[in-house]
Amino acid sequence: MAGRDRDRVVERYATEAVRVTAVLRLPLIALIALLGPVVRIEHWMPTLFRLVLLGYAVAAAVWLAVVLRRQVRPWAGWGSTGVDIAALLALCLASGGATSSLLPVFFLLPVAVAFQYRPALTASLGTCTAVGYLLVWIFYAVRDDLVDLPGVVFLYFGFLLWLTAATTALSFVLMRRSGTVISLLDVRRRLVAESMGAEERERRRLAEHLHDGPLQNVLAARMDLEEAIERDRDPALVAAEAALRETATQLRSTVTTLHPQVLEQLGLTAALRELADGHGRRGGYEMRVRLEEVGRPDCQSQLYRVAREALGNVDKHAHARRVEVLLARTATAITLEVADDGVGFDPDDLPARVAEGHIGLASQFLRIENLGGTLELTSAPGEGTRVVATVPSS
Repeated sequence: MAGRDRDRVVERYATEAVRVTAVLRLPLIALIALLGPVVRIEHWMPTLFRLVLLGYAVAAAVWLAVVLRRQVRPWAGWGSTGVDIAALLALCLASGGATSSLLPVFFLLPVAVAFQYRPALTASLGTCTAVGYLLVWIFYAVRDDLVDLPGVVFLYFGFLLWLTAATTALSFVLMRRSGTVISLLDVRRRLVAESMGAEERERRRLAEHLHDGPLQNVLAARMDLEEAIERDRDPALVAAEAALRETATQLRSTVTTLHPQVLEQLGLTAALRELADGHGRRGGYEMRVRLEEVGRPDCQSQLYRVAREALGNVDKHAHARRVEVLLARTATAITLEVADDGVGFDPDDLPARVAEGHIGLASQFLRIENLGGTLELTSAPGEGTRVVATVPSS
């Protein structure tokens, strides 16, 4: 697996941690806000405390909306935790006597960053948290002309350093485990790629064999029969010629299914249009096609197979009146959608169908995932079926 793919997997895992932390941040701020009403504390600078807390809450709410709707950037983990540290230190400085009540929050910050899969980052931010806690107490000591800091301050400082070491070790273990998972994904990707390549070569070989052998023999026999019918229009000869014509049509269809020439010659859009038109004629349902021109992307054979498998399932099982095939391209992805208004099915039954040997659509999940894409299957009894494949455009 290339370094870029490895970083993408780690980034996906880290993104989950960033989003979970963003969700948990708002309840934490609400608990801090209860220090005044529930725990009677005279803040040193109450107005500043409330302003910092309000700004922190607004920023946390905006950040939550951002991370839930958009792709999280690599800096999101350490950046958001850095803001947490700065906000907590500002609250402590403004609070004065509330420092001891805010102490548990200091212990939460190293834990929040431990799941970023970056041990160095965890160690750095954890150390900053511990040092920040100590600096706050030094500030109080200077302000109040204290000769010595309370011994418990150094004890808590030691606890914070220990927690930093523990969370750093945890982050290191998680990083190693993610490395193992990535290695397994790499092996699976290579095996799937080799399997797909072998299948494609076998399909091409079989298509060429059928085209150059049996199909040519059938066409030659049909020509001989046509010449014989011109001399003697025997009903038996006419029936035989019709049977040979149908056999030739079926062989051509099989050759096209095994290795569609239009896919190589004209690209994915034209191949999908031909595929959809053919299924619409044979299936007897209304076919709606909206296909953008996407050229010949590297993923075209896999997307074509998804469409072929989905339309084949429509013909066999859906009893649909209307089918839609959509193809669209954005700057980053190509999306294929096949939807029908047929009888549908329960997706929970899919594993049982795979166990029975019906692996057609299930195998497409691996193919699309191997390209770094996603395949979504939505269905319910009586509500039709929708298959959406999305793959990177480059």
